[in-house]
Amino acid sequence: MWSVVIPVKPFSRAKSRLAAGLGPWRHELAHAFFLDTLWAVRNTEGVRTVVVVTADPLAAAQTRTLGAVVCPDAPGVGLNAAVRLGAAKCRAVGPEGPVAVLTADLPGLRPQELDHVLREARHHRRAFVADHTGEGTTVLTALTTAGLAPAFGSGSGHRHALSGAFPLEMPSDCGVRLDVDTPEDLARVALRGVGPYTAALFRLRKARYPVADPVQGASSTASS
Repeated sequence: MWSVVIPVKPFSRAKSRLAAGLGPWRHELAHAFFLDTLWAVRNTEGVRTVVVVTADPLAAAQTRTLGAVVCPDAPGVGLNAAVRLGAAKCRAVGPEGPVAVLTADLPGLRPQELDHVLREARHHRRAFVADHTGEGTTVLTALTTAGLAPAFGSGSGHRHALSGAFPLEMPSDCGVRLDVDTPEDLARVALRGVGPYTAALFRLRKARYPVADPVQGASSTASS
C-alpha cells in the first residue's frame, strides 16, 4: 500500500504563467487542478495514505473533507523541503512503505493511470514520470520515505534520472504527464479531458464570459 505526498502552494501565489489572458481565474484554476489531482489519487487502488503539504487554509480544509492528511508547510522553504516534510508525515501516521510524490497540477489525471505507474514503480528503488515536455517531473516514487531524494524544479527530470531514479515510460498525452503551467498546457489537457472540478470551472467561466474563450475551445470539450 502506497503513501502519496502532494505539495500545494497557496492558491494566491500559484500558476503565475496562467495570468496572461486569465487574470484572477488562475487562482481558481490552481484550486481546481489540486482538487482533481487529489480526487484521482484518493480513487487509485493501492493508495493507503494521502498527505497534502500546504500553508493554504482552503486547501487544508478541503484536504480533510476529502479524507486526506494535512501537513503544514513551512513558509519559504521551497518545494523539495515541502516534499521532505510530507514524507516525514507519512512515517508519523502509518507504517513505512513505498511513497509517491505528485505535483498538484494534474487536472487530467485518471486513477487507472496512477495505478499503472505505482505498479511499475514497485520494481524500482526510485522512479519518476517526466512531464509531457520531458524536462520536468510529475511523479517521483521510492520504496521508502527516506529514499525519495526529491530534486523538483526546472529540469528536474534530468536531475532525477542522473540521481539514479528509473524513468517510467508513459504516453506523452496521458493525464499523469499533463501538468499545467501555461495556457497552451491548459488547452492540451482540456482537449483530452479533465476531472470534475476543472470541468465545472470551465463551464462556469463559459457561462460568465460566453464570447471570450481563454483556452481555445477547452470549455466546450472538457469532460470528467
